[in-house]
Amino acid sequence: MRTSWIVGLLTAVLLLGACSDPSDGPEAAPPTPDVSRAATTHQRAQSSPSPSAVAVVAPRVLYLGDSLAMEAQRVLGQELRRELRATYTSAPYSGTTPCDYLEGTGKKSLVPDRDKAAALVRALHPDFVVLQFWGNAWDYTWCMDGISHAASPQKYFSRYRADLRRLTDQIAAAGGERRPRIVWVAQGPDPITPDRVRRVNELYEEQAAASGDVVADAGATVAPAGSRYTWVQYLPCTSYEHEHPDYCTQPDRDRTALHLDKDYLHFCLAPTTSTPRPCPARSPGILRIAREITRVIGSS
Repeated sequence: MRTSWIVGLLTAVLLLGACSDPSDGPEAAPPTPDVSRAATTHQRAQSSPSPSAVAVVAPRVLYLGDSLAMEAQRVLGQELRRELRATYTSAPYSGTTPCDYLEGTGKKSLVPDRDKAAALVRALHPDFVVLQFWGNAWDYTWCMDGISHAASPQKYFSRYRADLRRLTDQIAAAGGERRPRIVWVAQGPDPITPDRVRRVNELYEEQAAASGDVVADAGATVAPAGSRYTWVQYLPCTSYEHEHPDYCTQPDRDRTALHLDKDYLHFCLAPTTSTPRPCPARSPGILRIAREITRVIGSS
């Protein structure tokens, strides 16, 4: 069983495909990671509140990250617009890690210069920058210089911490007097390296505390109650999912699916393809994550 899990996870990560495109799905979600074909999708949706309401009710939100952000970007935009009347831009790239969004990485990055975090902050002047990374560190994530958790956990965490600080500093400098608040998204359970994900989430918390930013523990919404780092494929339906039956995928068993059988990392309930893009299928895990991010922004 564990062997099949490992094969399934590596297939999902290394193929880095995107979800197929079923015709239904008013609330779509983004894609899965792609090692060789990182993609970016910019979505801008502007509301028109009264000037006095803009700062409080209609924040400007920038969403960056890896395949988890890629698959969630559309749903997050929908939630932010509906709940907060937000102006929203997303530019995720599959297979990335925080150093990919650093300026000065040149060709050693999956993110082009125009979409670096600081460049987008200077161009868009967001109130919030949401950063969601699973913690990739593969041979194709060139900016990590070959440092991986599997080969050297200590070097990996040390480098990851340093990159979080650098990224925070670059975003702060780009924002100037209008420094945006960073929202680090804590990840859900991982069946292969649960301790790694736990430590990565701790690094997000440490960095947020040091710089006056916040953490959205979206990963807790896709974990069993009372067992934050236990991976499961199904969870009991929430009251929201009961009220919206399309999101309670197995109502007869009072549970909903978070992952496909062969993908233990992503939350898109549509098969992957070779081109990263927003998930086109209603996916409870993605909606849970998006709603928690939206809640944290709304209360910050």
